[in-house]
Amino acid sequence: MIRFEKATPEDAVVLTEISKRAFDNDVNYGAPGPGGPWGYDSVENQIQMINGTPYYKILFGDAIIGGIVVIVQKDGKYNLMRMFIEPDYQNQGIGAQAVEFIFREFPDANVWTLDTPAWNLRTRHFYEKLGFQIDKIENNDVFYEKKVGESG
Repeated sequence: MIRFEKATPEDAVVLTEISKRAFDNDVNYGAPGPGGPWGYDSVENQIQMINGTPYYKILFGDAIIGGIVVIVQKDGKYNLMRMFIEPDYQNQGIGAQAVEFIFREFPDANVWTLDTPAWNLRTRHFYEKLGFQIDKIENNDVFYEKKVGESG
């Protein structure tokens, strides 16, 4: 059973390990090499995000299998800054459950935004399937937006 809980600084090492495996695994989906967003492989960065943003761990039973980081902006605008899932648990509907969770967790949101690398067709398809629409493409990144209440 999948569940979501607020991450704590004590989770940072495990979340960093999973983040590194998840983002480095993108080499299997078109990434030019191992790597990820800034700080994806840094325990210190994970702790900063845990202490400064809504950061949730994704659990399967008692095991952490991923994370979700949200940036609260203003006027009902929220950004899905980062989401990652342990490679062995990908393609099982957990990402969709995680996005549904954050939509429920922040009912005052009017607009959700996110960005993903242009080369990552897998994540682009995933977000578009959930109703996110391309807002712009800039510097090899695709920026998405979803207005609350739109289908998807």
